[in-house]
Amino acid sequence: MTDFPGAPTTPSTGRLRVLAAMSGGVDSAVAAARAVEAGHEVTGVHLALASNPQSFRTGARGCCTLEDSRDARRAADVIGIPFYVWDLAERFREDVIEDFVAEYAAGRTPNPCLRCNEKIKFAALLDKAIALGFDAVCTGHYARILDHADGTRELHRAVDAAKDQSYVLGVLDAEQLAHSLFPLGDTTKDVIRAEAERRGLAVAKKPDSHDICFITDGDTQGFLAERLGTAPGDILDADGTKLGEHDGAYGFTIGQRKGLRLGRPAADGKPRYVLDISPVNNTVTVGPVEGLDVHALTAIRPRWCGTPAAGEGRYTAQLRAHGEEVPVTAVLGEDELHVRLDSPARGIAPGQAVVLYDGTRVVGSATIASTERAVAPSPGGSQTV
Repeated sequence: MTDFPGAPTTPSTGRLRVLAAMSGGVDSAVAAARAVEAGHEVTGVHLALASNPQSFRTGARGCCTLEDSRDARRAADVIGIPFYVWDLAERFREDVIEDFVAEYAAGRTPNPCLRCNEKIKFAALLDKAIALGFDAVCTGHYARILDHADGTRELHRAVDAAKDQSYVLGVLDAEQLAHSLFPLGDTTKDVIRAEAERRGLAVAKKPDSHDICFITDGDTQGFLAERLGTAPGDILDADGTKLGEHDGAYGFTIGQRKGLRLGRPAADGKPRYVLDISPVNNTVTVGPVEGLDVHALTAIRPRWCGTPAAGEGRYTAQLRAHGEEVPVTAVLGEDELHVRLDSPARGIAPGQAVVLYDGTRVVGSATIASTERAVAPSPGGSQTV
């Protein structure tokens, strides 16, 4: 029986009952096919996350369309596995969409893909799978799981650094890792596409999904405005000088430069960036790029990929989904982390996730609550300075 790294096995035959989450893309289709090839008993499932899927965008930018459901079914037919569609739209709305809107309303910048992994794919889906007698959930994420002789497992970065998705999987705990399969972690994307074509999967050349799946036209600001309404307020310079007005502070993100609509240029003539978003007084504070330099941060609600870490240590940290790793010193507690960066990083906002690594191993993740900067973002801003 062919197997792949990081596949949990049963003591007797090694054959697992696997639920393959099939989004309709090439990655999840090949992951399901590899699980079958490894000798496991595989059932495919597509998650219906929209109460009205016709309203979700068509094409390849999302992963929640009717087109995606049909692509997933066709892939399951080619692979030769049973296939079902599970309606998790209500759970998705509550745990992902409403959370997304609430976070922006509070002046934070959430990552909905990370939230979906935590609450939907490896909580609601996994819980239901275990209740139905499945041993593991298989997905097309690019990440690796390494097993130790004592039965513990570690989450590691994928071989293909350009496709690595360990950042959005940093919310998984030891129990969830014990029931997870990531068959693609040791393979590059070009090999996956070639394999899909060789297997006769129609999705072999389907473009990757991008953007936020539940925002139909990619207009995040319009999506938020429809749900939060207009809330006019002031755009201030770091010294409190009014430079312009906005229709809603939720429409801005830390580090944003374009679309500020400043009524007049800054006194020094330099470009201005969003430094702070304060829902308390409904202001957006802008300033020079140097004001974005973050030297340290505090993060809350830590989740550990394995044995909980504690105390002070040296790690690398990834602060955005597509950001680079930076060396840090972190003090890890039960309820929060204190992270000091060796060199300043920019565009770091409350609500984002910090994921800590020890080499390629994912130690865990937490939600950024506040940042420390060399330059104060505003006289009354919400950031720590």
